[in-house]
Amino acid sequence: MYNLIFIGLYILLMIGVGVWGLRRTKTLDDFFLGGRCFGPWVTALAYGTSYFSAVVFVGFAGRFGWNQGLDGIWIGIGNAVLGAFLAWIILGKRTRRMTHNLDVMTMPEFFFRRYDMYQMKPFAAMIIFIFLLPYSAGVYKGLAELLVGVFPNVPFNVAIIIMAALTGLYLILGGYFAVAMTDCIQGVIMLGGAIALVYFVADASPADGVVSAVGMVSEKYAEHSAAGSVNRGPWYLLPSLVAMTSFGCWAMPQMVHKFYAVKDESIIIKGAVVCTIFALIIGGAAYFTGSMSHLFFNNLGELNVKPGVAPEDTIIPTMLVNYLPKPLLSLMLVLLLSASMSTLSGIVLVSSSAIAIDLYKGVVDPKVSHRMSVTLMRFLSALFIAISYFIATHRISFIETLMSLSWGAIAGAFLAPFIYGLFWRRTTAIGAFSGMCSGILTTVVLFFTLDKSLASFGACMGMVVPFVVVPVVSLFTKPVSQKTIDRAFSVCVK
Repeated sequence: MYNLIFIGLYILLMIGVGVWGLRRTKTLDDFFLGGRCFGPWVTALAYGTSYFSAVVFVGFAGRFGWNQGLDGIWIGIGNAVLGAFLAWIILGKRTRRMTHNLDVMTMPEFFFRRYDMYQMKPFAAMIIFIFLLPYSAGVYKGLAELLVGVFPNVPFNVAIIIMAALTGLYLILGGYFAVAMTDCIQGVIMLGGAIALVYFVADASPADGVVSAVGMVSEKYAEHSAAGSVNRGPWYLLPSLVAMTSFGCWAMPQMVHKFYAVKDESIIIKGAVVCTIFALIIGGAAYFTGSMSHLFFNNLGELNVKPGVAPEDTIIPTMLVNYLPKPLLSLMLVLLLSASMSTLSGIVLVSSSAIAIDLYKGVVDPKVSHRMSVTLMRFLSALFIAISYFIATHRISFIETLMSLSWGAIAGAFLAPFIYGLFWRRTTAIGAFSGMCSGILTTVVLFFTLDKSLASFGACMGMVVPFVVVPVVSLFTKPVSQKTIDRAFSVCVK
């Protein structure tokens, strides 16, 4: 009963925000950037909630909390310091300024205007649309596994449909304004829920509180390691996962998009602090909860795993359903629903923009009206959600594997060309394009040749290779016009 009440109230709130956003969304700029009017708190929470989804709690935290023990917390710390704080400090001001100077709204537009190479725009747009699909599917799958665990009579496909319909509703109605406002609400819910999660899971365990749980987890993890119940993997697996999930977000369109929409550069420092604290609490809570699985299970064989589902993906759902009080379980459901929907809305928004703004408006019909562009984005948002649904229903094992493919391919394609484009004037169009191709090729080849447990390592290699390719090729190819460089690197603050 508690579950239905909490979820029902949450759904009504999200719909209300969507209707509010509909009244404020008149132009394409309104729909995609919310009128570029957001301050530090809204932008920081929008960034943070897009960063963490149910995939972190259900997929990553369960798997790496079990296999790495307390060392898994380093992933959360790395995400906070590298993926949040450094991203804001290094990228925030420069990204906002250059996107304003070049008058761009999307990542593909940035590559086109920065490098004066028209082909980069449709190429980048297709990369975004194709490779964000498995990311979105992974998020759907992660939360659906939990919902089915709490409501065993609800079919897996129905659980995904409910999520898809709700996310699509407020996004299609209110665009980025609705997304940003709901992200704030969802961020507050996530903070409260994450703190409560750690406390009550520790309370339900044999340990005497959170402090005692730390020592007991270490002891149990050592026992389970000796018994062969964990698979720690090679030494480079954990660092590669930290690098993939931290530095990868520097070039993820749905993350960088948040910097486009801030109202001025003065909010960057405040936003960095808020976002870092948020990421530290959420990431730390997720991976610490995953490590506490050693207090409840001796091996993964104790889990009731359904066909087609990886045992690691059921760890957190099983702990929540079996050991949390019903009212708190309801709060956790809303927490994970919030985390997932905030991530999904950002993914869907940038994916639909890749087709509507970068391909259709940028290639097919440059004179299309703003009204038609908004209508097309709404249609494409619905289409993207539908395709993600079909991918998720295939019950692909290991949520983390889906995420590694998406992050690796997109970050591999965009990270080096984006960073060099922001900071190195000598970066050429051919150099940037070569970096894109080498990054995505490296990621895809390693994904299909390495063991799937090493997917995060393959993703890291896809990010590293372009950082060599871009400058080498740039030194031997024609520079971008001085007019474009002067415009891009102008220090005039708008």
